[in-house]
Amino acid sequence: MATVETWTGAEVRALRQAKRMSIESFAAHLGISARMVSKWEARGAGITPRPVNQAALDTSLASSDTEVHERFARLTAGSPSVLPNPGGDDSLPFPRQHQLRHPGDGRRMALVEAGVFLAGPGKEPVWLPGYYIDVFPVTNGDYSRFVAATSHRAPQHWPGGSCPDELLDHPVVFVTWDDAAAYAQWAGKTLPTSHQWEKAARGPRGHLYPWGDQPTPAKCNSRESGLASTTPVSCYHSGVSPYGVYDLCGNTWEWCQDQPSPGRHELKAGAFTSPFARAVPSAFNDAASTMLDDDTGFRCCAVDLPVPPDMS
Repeated sequence: MATVETWTGAEVRALRQAKRMSIESFAAHLGISARMVSKWEARGAGITPRPVNQAALDTSLASSDTEVHERFARLTAGSPSVLPNPGGDDSLPFPRQHQLRHPGDGRRMALVEAGVFLAGPGKEPVWLPGYYIDVFPVTNGDYSRFVAATSHRAPQHWPGGSCPDELLDHPVVFVTWDDAAAYAQWAGKTLPTSHQWEKAARGPRGHLYPWGDQPTPAKCNSRESGLASTTPVSCYHSGVSPYGVYDLCGNTWEWCQDQPSPGRHELKAGAFTSPFARAVPSAFNDAASTMLDDDTGFRCCAVDLPVPPDMS
């Protein structure tokens, strides 16, 4: 999958043509004016869109299907700004995106197809059967429904045991591994293994980050953001993974199934409290199962959901 180091008007034109959209429809797709798109294309490599528009273009490319990526690669061949499949393996397929809502908790999940992915710092090939993973970390709003249904203990940062409205779309925190596992069981899901979590983040080709191989702290909520708190789970559109999954770098650490030693479980993602260097999806971290903090949450997996016939 090609990634763009810095977008110019030339790459903007190539993406619009690869998506086979008019200037007007492409502008609406990005949430900008048609006049701006025309200006970029007219000036070609001599103009660089602002960072907020760079992020929108990153998201548009990352969420495109295989045919669009292939056309974009052909149209930008030779461009110094476009990195064709950096560090990847061309024998591994582009991920295709498919999402559905889980019947247990109603949350959106993304399909990660069965197959090989390149795992760990050494990019070792690992085969996994297909599964679904939550598009977003479990939010306070999601967890509040679980608490209401089961009378499970509420997180300690909810005043009087009720989540403040302004935090409903933030990831739930102050949850132990057992809290996370209890939610997963109630929803008819499981916590992901570290390999399931990592493949959802890196894609089959073993990119360093969900968006590619470029270290770009602006694409996630790490310590470098300076926010010093969680953010809504749908904030970082340009940081989505090849499967369309959010917050796989930063915001909160996420509990996994794996137990590297008795009483401890793996954590992935990094957090708003952590330096960006710790957000690399292949990095190892673990903690005591009883640990709960303001920067630790979770998401879930499922293996028993239907797969479209052309993706099975």
